Amino acid sequence: MALTALLLVAWEVAATTVTTPFWVSQPSRVFERLLTLTASGLLFWHVWATLQAALLGLALGGVVGVGLGLLLGGYPRVAAVLDPLLMGLNSLPRVALAPLFIIWFGIGLPSKVILAFSLVVFPVLINTYQGVRGVDRDLVDMLRTMQASPWTVARRVTIPSTLPWIFAGLRIGLGMSLIGAVVGELVGSSRGVGYYVEAAAANFDTTGVFAGLVVLMILTIALSELMKLAEARLFRWKSSEAR
Repeated sequence: MALTALLLVAWEVAATTVTTPFWVSQPSRVFERLLTLTASGLLFWHVWATLQAALLGLALGGVVGVGLGLLLGGYPRVAAVLDPLLMGLNSLPRVALAPLFIIWFGIGLPSKVILAFSLVVFPVLINTYQGVRGVDRDLVDMLRTMQASPWTVARRVTIPSTLPWIFAGLRIGLGMSLIGAVVGELVGSSRGVGYYVEAAAANFDTTGVFAGLVVLMILTIALSELMKLAEARLFRWKSSEAR
């Protein structure tokens, strides 16, 4: 906290002594802009658009990634066949696909959701798959010898053992979903934090650009803390189940 305050003071002073506010703005101006945006309601309007796209992309990517990861983990031979294809798709610079998604799905919400989804699904899938591969085979074999159903094996062993991997993938996906939503807004949109940053940059409004970046940083921190809270609550449930 003290370091942050020191950096803000240094920025405030440097903006008027080393350079000019035109190039780097000032924390006081950024704060004033955020207050203005909040009072006018524009801040929530833009934030809601970005959050909507990011969270929908995260949810869609999470569901598909976890589902495919569990499926491939249950069928190693299929996973071995599909592995080169998945690695190839994962290596694509999917941010570069943003213009294509704008062409295919328009400048509305769907193109941002699809871009966020494309960034989220692979880390979640790969993490889930690795988690399934790391499940204790002795426990699985023991339940099978006790005539446990596949659902019981999944509920008692596979899913609880894979949860840390799934959450690790979702934590990565959280940041990726915000990147996808913002990049989509930068390329083509009429609202959202990315759109606001783009519009501010086009008008040489560095205060607006920094205000948008501050909002994105706060959003990322808030969502990350919520994810940690959800993870902590879920693992508490897991511990009680184990007992």
